[in-house]
Amino acid sequence: MKIAFLNISYGAVERGAERFVEELSKKLKEKGIGTDIITANEPYMARWPIIWRSYLDPFGIQVAIFTLKNLGKLWKEKYDVVIPIDGGWQPAFVRIVTWLYGGKVVISGQSGKGWDDRNNLWCFPDAFVALSSKLMDWARGANPLVRVVRIPNGVDIHKFRPEGEKIDIRLEAPIILSVGALDKDKRMDLVIKAVAKLGRGSLLIAGKGPKKFELEELGERLLGKRFQIVSLDFEEMPKLYRRVDLFTLASPWFRSFEMVIVEAMATNLPVVVNDDEIRKEIVGEAGIFVDPTNTKEYASALRSVLDKDWGDSPRRQAEKFDWKEIVQKYEQLFINLGR
Repeated sequence: MKIAFLNISYGAVERGAERFVEELSKKLKEKGIGTDIITANEPYMARWPIIWRSYLDPFGIQVAIFTLKNLGKLWKEKYDVVIPIDGGWQPAFVRIVTWLYGGKVVISGQSGKGWDDRNNLWCFPDAFVALSSKLMDWARGANPLVRVVRIPNGVDIHKFRPEGEKIDIRLEAPIILSVGALDKDKRMDLVIKAVAKLGRGSLLIAGKGPKKFELEELGERLLGKRFQIVSLDFEEMPKLYRRVDLFTLASPWFRSFEMVIVEAMATNLPVVVNDDEIRKEIVGEAGIFVDPTNTKEYASALRSVLDKDWGDSPRRQAEKFDWKEIVQKYEQLFINLGR
């Protein structure tokens, strides 16, 4: 069996989709399955308002050109399964070439409920992988003609564990951590306001993005020396999780799966996240759910988590997402598609 991932930005950025490609391909190789990652090793270009839905903006054109350039490789290698990651025109082009030579297309719904995954579904993959039960129900309604299965993203529970080296961060304890892109969707400003309302401890944000300077100004104004933004390589992240006391993320309901939540829980950190069905399925009994736009309620939730002894419940919850188990589900899916 030969598997191919198409992902323009693999190697250039470290978002959830790229890490999904990295971890799944690595685990498949460990099981003796031939795996290729086809990439341009470059970040995505900009999306233009409204026009992006036609995929005729810089992002859409970038994806189309990248995919067309690599159709010859797909035809030559005749991969058993192709997994297009970038969306846009890519799943349609891949669907056509795999139909011609008899290959299968599997799409993992990394985008979540919305236009991109609706487009993915209407390119008629042989299987669409929903990352949660909520998204599985949505996908089945969006295109009832496509096979939909639920397989969440995973976590390397051996890399992300409570024991091990800690990074040196000089902030007032307890330290609250949030990890993610510094952009509008992650709503890091809500985290800053809630920690300021909490009145004790410090906030550490790990990430990079266009909102960095704006968030630095807000954090320094509301928290002073109790605030810091850092940017670390993925390999350094376990050391960071071990150094803090609590993890929180304010990103909204439509984010399909936040791998950083599971990484935090794997290092036995309790979490405070948005109150929605997807995050409830991920977190279980390992944290508290809240409306982050309500600053008073958010601060109260942070305080409650800090004041409670969570034992090993976060770690036990994270073990449900062990990549070892996740890759077995993908392997079985690929085998079933070949029958």
